[in-house]
Amino acid sequence: MDFTNPLVYGVPCFLGLILVELTYSKTHDHDNLYKWKDLASSLTMGVGSVVLAPLIKTISAIIIFNYVYEIFNPIVGGVRTNIMGWESFGYAWYVWILCQFLDDFTYYWFHRQNHMIRFLWAAHIVHHSSDNFNLGTAVRNGWFTILYKPFFYMWLPAIGFPPEMVIVCLGIEALWQFQLHTAYVPKMGIIEKVFNTHTMHQVHHAKNLEYMDKNHGGFLNMFDKLFGTWKELDENIEIEYGVTKPPNSYNPLVILTHEYKDIWKDMKRSPNLYHKFMYAFGPPGWSHDGSTLTIKQMREEMKLEDRS
Repeated sequence: MDFTNPLVYGVPCFLGLILVELTYSKTHDHDNLYKWKDLASSLTMGVGSVVLAPLIKTISAIIIFNYVYEIFNPIVGGVRTNIMGWESFGYAWYVWILCQFLDDFTYYWFHRQNHMIRFLWAAHIVHHSSDNFNLGTAVRNGWFTILYKPFFYMWLPAIGFPPEMVIVCLGIEALWQFQLHTAYVPKMGIIEKVFNTHTMHQVHHAKNLEYMDKNHGGFLNMFDKLFGTWKELDENIEIEYGVTKPPNSYNPLVILTHEYKDIWKDMKRSPNLYHKFMYAFGPPGWSHDGSTLTIKQMREEMKLEDRS
């Protein structure tokens, strides 16, 4: 069976919804929601992602996912069977639901590691670099993510899910993530018991210390709650969007590459090989001399100040 990535149909909807939100914000005295230069930067990077989409599909579906699927699920006696002994999964409705659930689990860890490993953060920071939270920000994606994202998901075809199914589930996840990027949707009551919602994603995009590195989930918020990264929006806290060290530029090339340059500068600060490794692959903010702090270290300092 062959499936089309849902994002093929999603892109025109993305542009239409951005236009609707933009028009609404400008006609209802919400001028600060969109900044023209910032939107232009976001759309440029979004267009770049669309141009790279065929490459993404080639790398993930045709090369990596199909290769892994064939290696781990050979045809034995006319039946595709996983090397662990079970028959590879078909296209029943419950298999789709299970695949989407496991896709969401994988997305959580993929997203969380983008915040925990600085070299991955250098690609992901692009998405967080705007100090605006709107649907335009949703398409502001780093182009280098395609080089490593498929490796987080290849365990799914390895255990028997068809590559086409995994690709469709990835696309559905992306569609859900897009619509989370708006401040116009209020808290949703009982829905928030299970699903990742718009207010939860506002928390994720905030640079307030209380909110940083929280709410990494895709569809569901259960993995954030299970692994200790969930945070509810506190209406008493004035939320600030963006990153603590912004690129201070609307140039897409600067936005795409500035964190890599900062990593290189930091690696040259110490001749120690362990220090160099940590500057590249440790958590963002790590430093060998304490001149900069990780989010965990900053929170510990805040706790000590509160106690004193």
